[in-house]
Amino acid sequence: MNDELKKRRAEKWAWILIYGGLLSVVLSLFLARYEPGIARGLQVSGVLAAACGVGLIWLRARMH
Repeated sequence: MNDELKKRRAEKWAWILIYGGLLSVVLSLFLARYEPGIARGLQVSGVLAAACGVGLIWLRARMH
């Protein structure tokens, strides 16, 4: 049962990170014209979050 809970938790966080990261990147595109510094920070953090989400999907696939 503990393994199933870990799998579900990893899957939930993976999708939260992926969608949150992509949303952050899209918002940074709209913000880039007015606040380039903040937009760059949003882009970097969004890409990192999405990459972590993809890493969690890979980790979830390797769980037994």
